[in-house]
Amino acid sequence: MTAAVLTVSDRVSRGEAADGSGDTLAELLEADGYDVVRRVVADEAAAIAAAIAELARGATLVLTTGGTGIAPRDVTPEATRSVLEREAPGIAQALRADSIAKTPHGLLSRGTAGVLGATLVVNLPGSTGGCRDGYAVLRPALGHALSLLRDEPTEHEQTAPR
Repeated sequence: MTAAVLTVSDRVSRGEAADGSGDTLAELLEADGYDVVRRVVADEAAAIAAAIAELARGATLVLTTGGTGIAPRDVTPEATRSVLEREAPGIAQALRADSIAKTPHGLLSRGTAGVLGATLVVNLPGSTGGCRDGYAVLRPALGHALSLLRDEPTEHEQTAPR
């Protein structure tokens, strides 16, 4: 399966900074058996939206890193929403809850998640720790989500009766 990592960063796109968060996501995905495609764009809504749409044509999963905060150029959530067909708010809520439990800066996250065609798109923060932690939150449900998007039969454990 192919997964795409889209790094959204003015500095990385200009070659002024290393892509640590993109590297982290690629390593995690490769360790889970994904073929990984990578792209870097500046913090420009049109470029972000176009890259997500293009990557979604060839990947079952698109993870973005960067541009999810409240700085003036943080436009990743808006760009993502402009191409999503359906949102998956539970994913963004879970990512924020985990982040808030670890740092008060988690309150500033505005990332979103959803579906474009048969591809799951998830915004993650621009830090290596935020990407690592976010992927750990997403990972247990990822296989099931991607199977659902491919319209494959799925099995899951039922929760224990109360």
